[in-house]
Amino acid sequence: MKCSRIREQIYNVNMKTEETIYLALENLRANTQIQGKWEHNAKGNGCHGKLKLNIADEVVLYNVELKDELRNQQLQKVIEDNIANPPIMVVANRIFPKIKEQLRMNNIAYLEANGNIYLKNKGITLWIDTNAIINPTKKTETRAFTKTGLKVVFQFLMDETWLNKPYRQIAEHTGTGIGNITNITNGLKHDGFLLNLNKYENILQNKKGLFDKWVEVYEEKLKPTIKIGTFRFLNQGDFVNWRQINLQQEKTYWGAEPAADILTNYLKPQELTIYTTETRNELIKNYKLIPDETGNIKAYYKFWNDNDNHKQIVPPLLIYADLININDRRCLETAKKIYDAYLQNKL
Repeated sequence: MKCSRIREQIYNVNMKTEETIYLALENLRANTQIQGKWEHNAKGNGCHGKLKLNIADEVVLYNVELKDELRNQQLQKVIEDNIANPPIMVVANRIFPKIKEQLRMNNIAYLEANGNIYLKNKGITLWIDTNAIINPTKKTETRAFTKTGLKVVFQFLMDETWLNKPYRQIAEHTGTGIGNITNITNGLKHDGFLLNLNKYENILQNKKGLFDKWVEVYEEKLKPTIKIGTFRFLNQGDFVNWRQINLQQEKTYWGAEPAADILTNYLKPQELTIYTTETRNELIKNYKLIPDETGNIKAYYKFWNDNDNHKQIVPPLLIYADLININDRRCLETAKKIYDAYLQNKL
């Protein structure tokens, strides 16, 4: 019975997403007179289907990946798919400008629900980006993805055993009110991310989907509220020799690019990020920093309690999230390396 419900939910989600392509083709036709024919992939493997477009007496054919909104964490996979199974066209309700730029740089076609399009195929270049965004009906956000909820969900993602600890203990560990824990877990159930096995045991389901959602909302709702400031070193030579800096043990940790370089030895940081429990004045004093809004050092308050590594870096979950949200090719490549090595088997 449970499997039937899950299949029905997946079917409904797929149908809703597929509506986007019909709307996109109608708007494309209305704006350009270009006709398109969509063929759904009923086998459910590989791409979602194929799209045939008739442009200036030429027929161009694309393997289509359907998205509601294309997110940073999905971009590297799309780039890889375009290499393995070209040409790919992303069809989405909305694609953000920076991601469009990355798609164009990798010669990946895209089509939005409003009819905006980019493609370069068979000597044809088509680029329309003037149609107004179609805003979908706003969904009611559960408490799981508020600023407070994101801290608790991060704890669950790092260590799923916390799902089954007493609410009071979870609240104390995450610095959250006990009443919020009930709202957060109920929100996770409502969104399909938490499953009650019995009266005493909960597990996360669709953990990868939960993590992707966390990465997206963290950047929007939590990260701006924990920023301490932007700085530069008094001695700029310290930036080049950042690995020689002695961070305060159990207080301050490298994040984003420097943390990724420590893990992979692949990424030369263009910007240094730290997460800390030190105060702003302590950071300035201990590391000889100068406040500078154009600086290349960013500091954030540490919002979690666990850090069981000796490398003085934040957890890989957070390194990955920060790299993905930088939306830079070298950071995306490094994020994939970290995902494959440290996260894939846990999600």
